[in-house]
Amino acid sequence: MQRTGTGGRIERLIQASAWIDAALALLELELPQWRIRRIAYEAGEWHCALSRQRELPDWLDQSVETSHAELSLAILRAVVEARRETVFPKRTSVPAVACADKLLYARLCCDNFA
Repeated sequence: MQRTGTGGRIERLIQASAWIDAALALLELELPQWRIRRIAYEAGEWHCALSRQRELPDWLDQSVETSHAELSLAILRAVVEARRETVFPKRTSVPAVACADKLLYARLCCDNFA
């Protein structure tokens, strides 16, 4: 991290024990395209959700959700999960196939509709 700008700001926040502000500054530094979608306290735990597109409804958005008893650690866990999502996107059960530009064969329908 840089000694100036956001990196220096994070160091000052850590020295001041401003853990929540430090976690939010780390989110801003490491993942500028991600934003906090929701923070909620329920049953003794803080729940934090990060999203790339907050304008989408919950059911359409692919957000990262984490929880922890401490708010700063819930945010930090969400940052780590979002970073992991950015570096290693989720793989589906069906492998993706690269589409060839030039096909070496012609498609032909062989069904007999008579």
